[in-house]
Amino acid sequence: MKMIYNVNDKPQFKHLIVFALQQLLAIIAATILVPAIVNGAQTNLVMDPAAALLGAGLGTLVYVFFTQKKSPVFLGSSFAFINPLIGATAFGYWGIIVGALFAGGVYVVIAIIIRFTGSKWVNKLLPPVIIGPTVALIGLGLSGSAVANLVASPNQDYNLIAILCGLTTFAVTVLCAAKGSKAIKLIPFIIGIGAGYVVASLFSIVGYAARIEYLQIVNYQALIDNFSTVRFTSFLDIPKFTFLQKSSAALTGTGVGQVALLFAPVAFVVLAEHIADHKNLGSIIEKDLITDPGLTRTLLGDGIGSMVGAFFGGCPNTTYGESIGCVAITKNASVLSIIGAAVLAIVLSFFTPVIALINTIPACVLGGICLALYGFIAVSGLNMLKGVDLNDSDNLFVVSIILVAGIGGLTLNFGDFTVSGIATALILGIVTNFMLRFKKTKKV
Repeated sequence: MKMIYNVNDKPQFKHLIVFALQQLLAIIAATILVPAIVNGAQTNLVMDPAAALLGAGLGTLVYVFFTQKKSPVFLGSSFAFINPLIGATAFGYWGIIVGALFAGGVYVVIAIIIRFTGSKWVNKLLPPVIIGPTVALIGLGLSGSAVANLVASPNQDYNLIAILCGLTTFAVTVLCAAKGSKAIKLIPFIIGIGAGYVVASLFSIVGYAARIEYLQIVNYQALIDNFSTVRFTSFLDIPKFTFLQKSSAALTGTGVGQVALLFAPVAFVVLAEHIADHKNLGSIIEKDLITDPGLTRTLLGDGIGSMVGAFFGGCPNTTYGESIGCVAITKNASVLSIIGAAVLAIVLSFFTPVIALINTIPACVLGGICLALYGFIAVSGLNMLKGVDLNDSDNLFVVSIILVAGIGGLTLNFGDFTVSGIATALILGIVTNFMLRFKKTKKV
């Protein structure tokens, strides 16, 4: 896939700001959704979405530093850590921070191991026949979330007007990316979201004026609340950094052990997604990121970036498929766009009107964008299989078990710890591949 801007290219500053904003729009919904979900599941403490956005920006800058500006991907709040985060709230804010240290620590330890043993064993453990369908699963696994957002309005779980707004967003994005001029092709998400928001607002204006709930697609309450009483914090406010928050819960020695058991196992699961993401991104930009900058650097960047992000924003971070999808669709791999998005995330986290405006973007509009983003992730994974001989029954069985177990949602439950469907499918794929290759070796 030929890039319009390669990793080391430097777009003009005025263009760079637009590209950075597009990357930010691609990841922002998921990044601020994680703390919102945690807040909805417990009442011991409150996580600030603005702080999570700032933490994601700082974590991304750490990642870019460790990867020597060779890997163009944004780090955002990881959904895999939602259950550990909810469990850690029993120990207050420091339970979350310590948990993130354990999660990032797993990455650091594995990075050190790879530094001394090399990464060849990783390629043997996770060849294209395994990584390809696993990446496809990441996109397919998110499809339910995209559709759920697409069909919903603030007042209904299923709304045809919402679907129309979401599909308008999708259609405009696709037309801009496929048929637009060179400049338009670089910013399809911004134009698509803007078009979807305008259409949704037109229906909403009529809906609020005529008191027709079905047409009320945009919920402007966040903006109304922000300006209900005009004060300095209506325009500028300091995010609620995790390390500055106080809670009545105490983190004891036993609590540290419990937090470790919550976060460390999940980090091993996310590790597989980390490798899959970098193989996928590498195939898009036609560079082997596993060897240059190398897994040691990407793991250190992800792990330490995750620690930094959680220290400020409460949420451990991970490389975002949405960001990779944005690179694939726009063909803009300039790492400066990622740096710009990170800086923009940090700056905007202090501007309360911006955060409030972002919170008014309808779920259906974001769902329309995700139809394209998640689809590209799935197709990128399937594209990795183009060099795999699926007439070989060994390969066929490996791909089959990964796809069926993953799409079917097979999980492994061990008490309070659950291995996700994608991780379970990956484990089964590795075991099946090893079993078949071992058998072939024994015959020889």
